[in-house]
Amino acid sequence: MTVNVVTLVGRVGGEPEVKYFESGSVVCNLTLAVRRRSSRDDKPDWFNLELWGKTAEIAANYVHKGSLIGVTGSLKLEYWQDRATGTGRSKPVIRVDRLDLLGSRRDNEGSGGYGEEEF
Repeated sequence: MTVNVVTLVGRVGGEPEVKYFESGSVVCNLTLAVRRRSSRDDKPDWFNLELWGKTAEIAANYVHKGSLIGVTGSLKLEYWQDRATGTGRSKPVIRVDRLDLLGSRRDNEGSGGYGEEEF
């Protein structure tokens, strides 16, 4: 048996980047800052998130820089070759299956979002 499940709660680091494809698919990429439980003084860990389909559209419309969100998904590694050096590179990405908007309505009023809704 194998398990690949990641659950994170944190604040969005920037405005979501959304791409629409001719096929009708949509992808949304964003970063998430997550603080460790051990100490409030530590800098946050940063995660790259990838959302597809309806979840991506919801993120594009309701998630903004600083939004508090929860996500559940799976870890994948993206591989590519550096154009300048030809060196193989990789980065971890969380492929999000579930998005929870956790901020209060007041937190999201300025950005036009809705709080405490689950998608």
